[in-house]
Amino acid sequence: MNIWVDADACPLAVKEVLFRAVERLQIPCTLVANQWIRTPPSRVIRAIQVEAGFDVADNRIVRECIRGDLVITADIPLAAQVVAKGAYALNPRGEFYTPESISQHLTMRNLMTELRDSHQVKTYTAGYSPKDKTAFSNQLDRFLARHAKKPGESG
Repeated sequence: MNIWVDADACPLAVKEVLFRAVERLQIPCTLVANQWIRTPPSRVIRAIQVEAGFDVADNRIVRECIRGDLVITADIPLAAQVVAKGAYALNPRGEFYTPESISQHLTMRNLMTELRDSHQVKTYTAGYSPKDKTAFSNQLDRFLARHAKKPGESG
């Protein structure tokens, strides 16, 4: 299993939680962004900087992730694509996108985009809170307990 991070808009708190977890369990983790991303020195953490452009980082993640990988993203269309490939998608607020829920998320996203574009509604994204960090950390820990091999395990 690899962990992929849609890193352009990923909160620093999420990256810090991830870095500790992947170091502890020695799980490969790749941050993909169209800007330079600082990562700690590590055998398992790497960053890929892609060229600027619409969905370039997303397309790289979709192309490289495989069934069973975990993708960290708040981007619902990206989540839909990786879930369709059999990967798992977790947003920074601790919510998994699943094959059962992704169409509802896409429908709501598209509706809100349409309402914003027609000036019928104004929306904002709430700041990233300690509660969000805790929810993400708890979901990540539960997921890794079920899916990650411990250092030294074979198979």
